[in-house]
Amino acid sequence: MIKISNRVFLPESEIQWQFIRASGAGGQHINKVSTAAQLIFEIRGSSLPELYQEKLLAKSDHRITQSGKIIIKCQLSRSQEANREEALAQFIALVASVGVIQKKRIATKATKASQRRRVDAKKQRGNVKALRQQKSYD
Repeated sequence: MIKISNRVFLPESEIQWQFIRASGAGGQHINKVSTAAQLIFEIRGSSLPELYQEKLLAKSDHRITQSGKIIIKCQLSRSQEANREEALAQFIALVASVGVIQKKRIATKATKASQRRRVDAKKQRGNVKALRQQKSYD
């Protein structure tokens, strides 16, 4: 079981793994081994709670496809196991991020004293600029 949060767990069988050849520079060895890990997760067919599924599908993230799959590719390390762990950590962070409920912002007003200080500072700055202007005597 994969722990997403204190209440949400996923069975490991819902995650598909593909190991592919990593792109980029690396020499002859890189062309022979499949060290990059690709995690594929079907959102709609999973055991995630409905709230998580809806928020994941609505989230604008390049790792979530239009068909409702999460695809995470990791090729940071030379080790297949390290890439697998990193992809899984990214997946858990992505799914857990939709479970966090944002605190509602309470609108506040600036105090009278802070408004007065702001206006005084603007007047002072205007006076400094006015002193720089050349007076023309016609």
